Amino acid sequence: MKELSLHILDLARNSIDAEANVVKIKIVENTNEDLLSIEIEDDGKGMDEELLEKATDPFTTTRNTRKVGLGLPLAKEAAKHCGGDFVLQSVKGKGTRVYFSFKHSHIDRAPLGDMGESIMSLINSERNVDIYYEHVYNSNVFVFDTKKIKNMLVDLDIKNPQVLIWIKEYINDNVKKLQ
Repeated sequence: MKELSLHILDLARNSIDAEANVVKIKIVENTNEDLLSIEIEDDGKGMDEELLEKATDPFTTTRNTRKVGLGLPLAKEAAKHCGGDFVLQSVKGKGTRVYFSFKHSHIDRAPLGDMGESIMSLINSERNVDIYYEHVYNSNVFVFDTKKIKNMLVDLDIKNPQVLIWIKEYINDNVKKLQ
């Protein structure tokens, strides 16, 4: 994928498909340690040991619409190719955690991309799910939490097109300010 935000979107949609109520996304960019890490954690259905062992095989999927699942294998390969790591943990009935990292300065590391667009797309999915997004750049931190936004909106739906556009711009503006 051309942008890491698309990996994040794809993996977080897996969380939504797994009936998660909360999806936590954490990005840490530590230029001093030359590390960019991404963690996606959910409280969805989780996977049993057998599925967990096969989950990064592109020919393993729980979907009925196609016979391949590329999200996890592509994220794993991108991380490994760029001097990083990949960890997948899951407990049936409890949820799943995906962690992948990159050498921040690696020439082949994809750019982060449009996180505002990705978060907006997740919020606008068919299921109502809360998204907690934390982005750390060295010592600067930005947090976006749909629970807080929903409390502020009172009479507006978070899926209102004007609210979604504001969310996208708010996230992108704040991520830029981190640097």
